[in-house]
Amino acid sequence: MDSTENGKSDVQKPGTGTEAHGDAAWTLPDAMTGRASPAKAAVGDKPVFAYIASLPQPQRGIAEAVDALAAKTLPGLQRSVKWGMAYYGVGDGWCFSSGGFAGHVKLMFINGADLKPVPPVTPVGMGKSTRGVELESVRDIDEDQIAAWMTQVASVPGVGGKKHK
Repeated sequence: MDSTENGKSDVQKPGTGTEAHGDAAWTLPDAMTGRASPAKAAVGDKPVFAYIASLPQPQRGIAEAVDALAAKTLPGLQRSVKWGMAYYGVGDGWCFSSGGFAGHVKLMFINGADLKPVPPVTPVGMGKSTRGVELESVRDIDEDQIAAWMTQVASVPGVGGKKHK
């Protein structure tokens, strides 16, 4: 069975190195090609904090700021590492993700096409309605706008959530 038959892509994985220990030697991908990092899937705060700590600067600082803004903005925030990125949710399903890439951190909102205003970036491979922003430095974080998007997207069921009648 080849890799496309078992649901895996032929995408080359990032370079070798430690996984989520803060002294990562792996290389961040340039764009979304399957996984953002070699971080293992795991639910909870600890794996997300380890993933963030594994990022090189300036991506680490950006991801830390996004995580802190999410924690400040959304009571009951839940965290997980999925597909090599940090995923965030409140209640019913995952609402947005943050992943480190070469030169930027991609902050992607699931169901982002419904946000007001619609975030400017349509990421490849993340679903038709996902929208986001690419942050090259901490200065690129518009806290008011990103917090508004976080609040809006958390008010509807996310990926894996149940539809409310």
